Amino acid sequence: MNQSEVLLGVDTHLDTHVGAVISEAGKLLGTLAVPTNLDGYCELLVWAKSFGKLRRAGVEGTGTYGAGLTRVLRDHEIEVLEVNRPDRAARRSKGKSDPIDAENAARAVLAEKATAIPKTQSGAAEAMRAVSVARRSAVKAKTQAINQLRALLVSAPQDVRERLLKVKAAECVKRCLRLRSLGTSVMEQALTATLRLLAKRWASLADELKTLDAMLERLTTEYAPRLRERFGIGPQTAATLVAVAGDNPGRLHSEAALAALCGTSPLQASSGKTTRHRLNRGGDRTANNALWTIAMVRMRSDPRTRTYVERRTQEGLSSKEIHRCLKRYIVREIYPLIMADLAVSRGCG
Repeated sequence: MNQSEVLLGVDTHLDTHVGAVISEAGKLLGTLAVPTNLDGYCELLVWAKSFGKLRRAGVEGTGTYGAGLTRVLRDHEIEVLEVNRPDRAARRSKGKSDPIDAENAARAVLAEKATAIPKTQSGAAEAMRAVSVARRSAVKAKTQAINQLRALLVSAPQDVRERLLKVKAAECVKRCLRLRSLGTSVMEQALTATLRLLAKRWASLADELKTLDAMLERLTTEYAPRLRERFGIGPQTAATLVAVAGDNPGRLHSEAALAALCGTSPLQASSGKTTRHRLNRGGDRTANNALWTIAMVRMRSDPRTRTYVERRTQEGLSSKEIHRCLKRYIVREIYPLIMADLAVSRGCG
């Protein structure tokens, strides 16, 4: 006896996942809440299969809370599709609960609104993403440390300020590390200890960044050599772009898909007699920033890009419009390179 197909939708959370199963006709067959562990994932899978043949599942947060469930479903040859969270207008009109969100996820798959393929998070791209995440937080913390140190020095006694406050961060930190005592008062003792601690923090983060940069250099040189050969693409930007593409390059069907993912696909902004496009403010903003960095480097140092900018400026385009065009052209250039590098890293080359 042939079983009819059913679809699974899952609303994911830190401690529990809520699943909903619907039929091909859209009828809700049941809902179930399970804990976020292997036993819970298997229970949800067995439960969903009890209603019919399960081939597709819509999961919210496949890269975060739903990552573990996504791997289990894929291991059992279930096609997993990324489902965006319902917008506020829909929630205001239909209400909000975990079972409702799970049902909406299943209906998004049934209506073919959910078509995005999740990342596999199992190869070189995921390794680059992990290192990049740590690097961004280290850069932020290092900047905060030197800003706090300088803020204390600005309001410190004049002799301390003249002795320690330097323009270059490294020299300022070096002098604070050699600091022994600013005086015997409570304020002076506390200031001495605080300046030394902040200087140690900055120095420690500087060493951490050197380690992370070396890791990105090695990873991108080994797994993204074609991308690294292009003008203006360094280890940080290369790692960001490979990470946003993911370890399964088949999820990006064209360069237009990568452009949309990076927020560089042109959007219509025409009205009346004016025909123009504007910047896309969606997509992955980290990847968009990486493309912005590459474009800026090329605008300053690449003769071909400088010639292009001059020509488009004479045509009347604004600097924002030129930058948008450059980022889109960069995506067109790097798309086949990323696909080729990822294919080789997966042993498909």
